[in-house]
Amino acid sequence: MKITKVLLVWLLLLCCAVEFASGQSRKAGINAAAFLKVGVGARSIGMGSAVTSLSEDVTNMYWNPAGIALNNDRMQAAFSYNSWIASIKQNAVAASYNIENVGTFGIGVVTFGISGIPADRDIYPNNPILQAQQQDFASGDTYDYMDLVAQATYARYVTDKLSLGVTFKFINEKIDDRNASTIAFDFGSLYHIGILNWNIGARINNLGGDIKFYDYAYPIPLTFSIGTSMTPISVDNHSVLVALDAVKPQDGQQYFFSGLEYNFDQMVFLRAGWKFNYSYFGLTGSGIDEGSSVRSSLQTSLEKGSMGAGVRLVQGEYTFRVDYSYTVFQTLDSVHRLSLHMSMK
Repeated sequence: MKITKVLLVWLLLLCCAVEFASGQSRKAGINAAAFLKVGVGARSIGMGSAVTSLSEDVTNMYWNPAGIALNNDRMQAAFSYNSWIASIKQNAVAASYNIENVGTFGIGVVTFGISGIPADRDIYPNNPILQAQQQDFASGDTYDYMDLVAQATYARYVTDKLSLGVTFKFINEKIDDRNASTIAFDFGSLYHIGILNWNIGARINNLGGDIKFYDYAYPIPLTFSIGTSMTPISVDNHSVLVALDAVKPQDGQQYFFSGLEYNFDQMVFLRAGWKFNYSYFGLTGSGIDEGSSVRSSLQTSLEKGSMGAGVRLVQGEYTFRVDYSYTVFQTLDSVHRLSLHMSMK
């Protein structure tokens, strides 16, 4: 009976997601803080970002805050490095601590940027009219671009199967001597059905204010997602986890993210991910939006697919995991991510 009620709730959420998708016209490029769209964690990316329903992992605070709630561990910590396109670097740290009968508290910081960009300054020393309109008052030969999000997350199991979570975010974008900030919230839920390790989850990310540079304000990338995962194969020391997310960003069409993780003896992991209606992957599609009667076709994505691997080691009450993922891009450089994860009982 409980499962039936939960499935009915999730069916309602699915209907809401479809309505949200149909009611929003696609407006690519309307968002500020676009770095929030770049996923965190080698395991998550290796599984194609289909992570809404994954649980008990501190890096889930960057996806579904309900997923950091701990039952089996007392604390977790993680570091992730991402060599992004155009020499941009992403670094992320996260830590969580579980207090019995209270919940799991987490903090995290993500930086995303590049330094030493050659500057082409607009300086008009002999033209008082243009000087009055000048906006760039910095004088360096180079400048830096740096985005940052600092966040605090709280999650707990409200029943033995249902966890809820919320994240508070401070978001800042800085380029040269200019910066702008806002705050935002993430909300998430996760339900453990139990059969075949079946989970279902939902999240809404980046519900917050606009970021304003000069007189122009733009919304941050609001995203709604529902997802499910299960382990349909578990034989001796071998198991396979599959996951699927339906994702609707404010400034994009409806996406479907899928992921696969093979597990050998809880020690070695192999992963693969695919984004439907999003990715271009050789023979499966062109990644081209065919357009309409009023506009021509568009290249919707340069991303092809992702894959990854991980190794897990247990030493007494400590568990260590190293994860790597590789994302293939068309035209642009491929992307490498490396994550280190530690947990303590």
